[in-house]
Order: sequence, then C-alpha cells, then structure tokens
Amino acid sequence: MSDNSENSYRSDTILTHAGNDPAANQGFINPPVLHASTVLFPDTDHLTGKIVQKYKYGRRGTPTGDALETALNQLEGAAGSILAPSGLGAISVALLSCLKSGDHLLVTDNAYGPTRRVCEGVMKRFGIEVTYYDPMIGADIESLIQPNTTAVFTESPGSLTFEMQDVDAIADVAHRHGATVLMDNTWATPLFYRPLEHGVDLSIMAGTKYVVGHSDVMIGTVAANAKALPQLKATYGDLGQCVGPDDIYLALRGLRTMGVRLRQHMASGLEIASWLLTHPQVTRVLHPGLESDPGHAMWKRDFSGASGLFALELKPGSDAAVAAFLDGLGLFGLGYSWGGYESLATWPNPQNSRSVTTWEADGPLIRLHIGLEDTEDLKADLEAGLQRYAATT
Repeated sequence: MSDNSENSYRSDTILTHAGNDPAANQGFINPPVLHASTVLFPDTDHLTGKIVQKYKYGRRGTPTGDALETALNQLEGAAGSILAPSGLGAISVALLSCLKSGDHLLVTDNAYGPTRRVCEGVMKRFGIEVTYYDPMIGADIESLIQPNTTAVFTESPGSLTFEMQDVDAIADVAHRHGATVLMDNTWATPLFYRPLEHGVDLSIMAGTKYVVGHSDVMIGTVAANAKALPQLKATYGDLGQCVGPDDIYLALRGLRTMGVRLRQHMASGLEIASWLLTHPQVTRVLHPGLESDPGHAMWKRDFSGASGLFALELKPGSDAAVAAFLDGLGLFGLGYSWGGYESLATWPNPQNSRSVTTWEADGPLIRLHIGLEDTEDLKADLEAGLQRYAATT
C-alpha cells in the first residue's frame, strides 16, 4: 500500500494494509521482525556517507519500525512519526523537541498525571517555565501567552475527568504567537480524532493502550506535521530512543484490529455509561459521548467516535464502601493503564493532579475502562458492586 493512498482509502482499509509490502518480504504479508544493532556497509563510500544508505544502525531504524511508522503516518495524516519506549517517553521527547532553557510551556490542568511530573521535574530542572491552564479556556488562552511561550500542551478529553477542549481555538491562538501545539490523543486515537487536522503539530499516543490492545507491550508514538518533524526526528535520535522489534511487531499486529476493537469498546462503553446514569448510587457519569455531558457538543463537533474509558461519581460514601465496591468485582481488574481487551477500574483523586482548577465532587470518583466482555455480564458485576457500596455506606 503506497504512502500517498491515505487520501483515497478510509481508516479501516488503512489499518488493514498500511505498512505492508509483501513484494519486499518475499510474499509474506507481515513484515519481518529484524533484531539488529550493527548494519554493514558494502564499501567506504557508503560507510562515509558519500553514497547514502537507508539503514545505518539499528537504533536509527529498521524495516520493522518503518512498517509501523508508515501505517501511523497514513492514519494520522502525518509527515512522519517516531516510536518511543512508552507513552510517557513519547510525551517527553515531543516536549523536548520544541522546548529549550528559558522557554515557557502552557499545559492543560487536567493532563495525564505523569505528564505533570515530567513538567515539574525535567522541564523545570532544564529552566523551562511551566504554566497550567483551565482546560475550558479556549481562545482565552491568549491571556496566558508570554513572549517566550514556545509550546502549548493539550489533552482532550482530559485524564480522569474528561473535559473537552476547544483544540482548534487554542491552536489558532498558539500559532499566531509562533508556539507549537502538542496533544495527547490516546483516548480517541486518530481513528476517531485526527489532531493534525485541527491545528496540532505533534500528535501523541500511548500506543500501549488501544494500538496494542492486549495489555502486553509498552510503546508510544508521536506523529508530526512537516514543520515539527525535523526537530522531532533530531531530538529523538539525539536522545537515543528506540523500541525493540518484538514490541513494534506486536503494536503493528494490534493496529490491524484497532478499528473493530475500538468500535466495540465505544458501543459497550456508551451502553454501560447510559445504564449507570440511571443508577441510584451514581450522581453523574463523565463521558463526552453522552448527551448529558457538558462537553458533548464539542465532542460531536470534532470527534467521530469514543473509546471505552470514562468515569462516574458515586453518591457520598466512605472509603470502606468504595473498597467493598471495588474489591468484590469479578470482571473489572484493579489496575492502571487501559485500552486492553479486559475491563479495568481505578479510584483516582483528580485534585491531586491539578493546580489552577478545582475538582468539585461530593462523592468518590471511579474510572472505568470497558473491555470486550459481554455488557450484561459487566452490568451484573457493577450492580453487585454498587449494592455492596450502598450496604457499606
């Protein structure tokens, strides 16, 4: 499948065929898994660069990595992509590619917790000023722009509390001031939202989640437009980042089924979220795909689908009641990450990851990832847990 076919094929076709070149692989459908460090040159002209050789060293790329990057480029509509050892690794290299000492970075206040830790640790230690902003700020972000503002980091919907950002408006302001726009797009993936079409320069995913889909690989991706790509590639190479071929292969294999999996995650997630809206132990459900959600209009305007991750606020209850609810679940594992085939639950406190906005809730927040199990079984598991919650409260 050629690189220029992204304009003529729809997403499911791209997911199925992009990066495949059986003619180059002796007829085999999938690319070879090449374990490589040293690459040999045929002569000194190639060795010294007088004649350019595509592959020079394992860390600088292999056909296995090229296959996944090619697929991502077509899915994202990107000029180029890089593969990082984790989602956080992708966030870090993307930030470092557009920031230097003395620069100012704007970060949404509801960002993924580890993103904040990178900003508070590495970025500030390197002399980069960080300001957090209300995710609902939209075009009013102009009031926070400083002469040295170099980058704006977005995430929509936000981690834990799922606010929708007006990325188009934020990007328009940022670009007028010469700033690079980054977005963590792990929740929707480019299947349901293509950030580069909305003014984002660097589109980031924790491929660990929906790309891989099986909870067995750590990988991150950054897709760039033509303006941001050169510095992204240079920073990535200078930092010595790379991903092992086995992990790349599993991510590429997961990508092939991401479309059908994501649609099932979406359907099951919306079904269970709608059911929870009517439950007497639930105060509210935070899912932008629901008409009752404050961000629904923005989601409907910009997104073509939703994933299986959302949160619910329970009626006021004790810690012991939350423990009774969660500890007795049979189908929902208690664990971090999400995006795999299995359902998960966590008990976060959003206020711990905020500094300029306040999370206001009377009851505890539970974040759910709806996996690929039968929804009636998942409802029964949740119903029993909510009954335990009511009895213990």
